[in-house]
Amino acid sequence: MSYFQRKFPNTRMRRTRMKSFSRRLVAESFLSINDLIWPIFIIEGNNKRDEIKLMPEVFRYSIDSLLKELEPLVKLGLNSVALFPTISSDLKDIEGSNAYDQDNLVCRAIRSIKIEYPSLGVICDVALDPYTNHGHDGIVIDGVVDNDVTLNKLIMQALVQSEAGCDILAPSDMMDGRVGAIRKSLDKNNHTEMMIMSYAAKYASSFYGPFRDALSTKKLTKPKNKKTYQMDYPNADEAMHEIEIDIAEGADMILIKPGMPYLDIISKAKDNFKMPTFAYQVSGEYSMIMAASHHHYIKKEDAIMETVLSFKRAGADGIFTYFAPSLLERLSLSSF
Repeated sequence: MSYFQRKFPNTRMRRTRMKSFSRRLVAESFLSINDLIWPIFIIEGNNKRDEIKLMPEVFRYSIDSLLKELEPLVKLGLNSVALFPTISSDLKDIEGSNAYDQDNLVCRAIRSIKIEYPSLGVICDVALDPYTNHGHDGIVIDGVVDNDVTLNKLIMQALVQSEAGCDILAPSDMMDGRVGAIRKSLDKNNHTEMMIMSYAAKYASSFYGPFRDALSTKKLTKPKNKKTYQMDYPNADEAMHEIEIDIAEGADMILIKPGMPYLDIISKAKDNFKMPTFAYQVSGEYSMIMAASHHHYIKKEDAIMETVLSFKRAGADGIFTYFAPSLLERLSLSSF
């Protein structure tokens, strides 16, 4: 009798890994079409589909082009989209006033999408940075982003988006008290059923660069960064405190941004609060995968699936990802 016959344990972990059917049979985390939220960049004009230099295969769409782009994806089961506007410089000002114009690009896009695809969920960012000439998420006074003055503008922005037909408001600005202020205003104006998905833990991350390029918000005036309102990346307990506050103020869902560098935050949030929890696979994460695959360092399709399943494994109920269109096509052919 050999050594292994005498000493080897009864449990062989490789048994269930030997065949593809058994690997699927014992899989602990799954991705479905309902988990995917497609972030979309929109622009003014007609018949526009402009590729974003730092995000290969991601485009800015005019509203008419977007409606055409959505048709096959909705047929594949696309469940929801998140809208992010690229605003021309002549519409930007110190207060981001175009954000609360009821006929702005986002509001027109919402109305158009709801006419063509009434069942498609539309999520809208609540923040001023696409609309301000200084690039910050709030009102800057004497070189400081003023929290309380900003809240009034965010309330106005949230109301015009609600009235346009948005399904979920997603405040990403990280001002203190903004969820409570928006919720109070929604209730007062008969929008009691409007959902709020709070960017409850949004970190001051280096992974946002391509996104800011896509929105033309790269150049910040004083303050030169967003560290006075977005979270400091060494902190996890602070994230739990932020999430707890937002839930108490009326958030229906919470979002962690970025995704992969903050899997621990997603996991802690889900364990602690048992709330609908979402991850945002941000532009820098997308562009890194695309760049590495372009140079044949990694296999793109496998890397995409591995990363999105890591969010599910950590506890995310859904994922904002620029890979949503390709994932929908892949999921329509097989399940994971």
